[in-house]
Amino acid sequence: MKPIYLILSMPFDKVETCGSRFWGNPDLPHGVDYPTYVDDEGDDYPYYFICQINLEQLAPFDTENRLPHKGLLSFFAKIDHYMGYFAATGGIGGCTSDPDDVKVLYFPECNDDFREVVLVDDDGRPTAPKEMEIKFAHAIERYSDEHALFAPPTHREWETWDPPYENWEILLQIDSFCGMDFNLNFMDCGVLDFLIDPDDLKKHRFDNVRAIVLST
Repeated sequence: MKPIYLILSMPFDKVETCGSRFWGNPDLPHGVDYPTYVDDEGDDYPYYFICQINLEQLAPFDTENRLPHKGLLSFFAKIDHYMGYFAATGGIGGCTSDPDDVKVLYFPECNDDFREVVLVDDDGRPTAPKEMEIKFAHAIERYSDEHALFAPPTHREWETWDPPYENWEILLQIDSFCGMDFNLNFMDCGVLDFLIDPDDLKKHRFDNVRAIVLST
């Protein structure tokens, strides 16, 4: 199984609706709200939007046909703490997460029903870092950021994941990195791995994804 690397860059123009995008704001169909969870105080709190993958753009690189070749796959997680918001409660650590620590949404079709959903602060300013365009590749240069779909578990210091997730695969890996308006640091320059049951992957089910932070 070959990893598919995410190559990030600042776009010249705004990434198109349903385009492959890192940071910025998610595109969601009308009638679908921005995903939230209940925090420790009993309030609804938004997940942090990480990226969305246009599966048609990805398809030429998915030579093993592991993902659908149409639609949009969007990744959200409780990573506020790793973005420097240290007052945020909960989140993902060095053990396999609870199911509500991440949210992966799969939309089978990209159409005119989608719109960008922007979160703003109390002053009306967008809260997300500036969007980055995603391109795909089967290889990266040495010491490049290791953002990848189906990444090998090279950052894992033990043979398998903890029970009962022993055979689960890395659906998406996000590396620590920084930019002009953000600093994403998973513990000590580690990675965030989204884990999926191989049976769920075969059925294109993304409602039971977990996550773990690995740092050596």
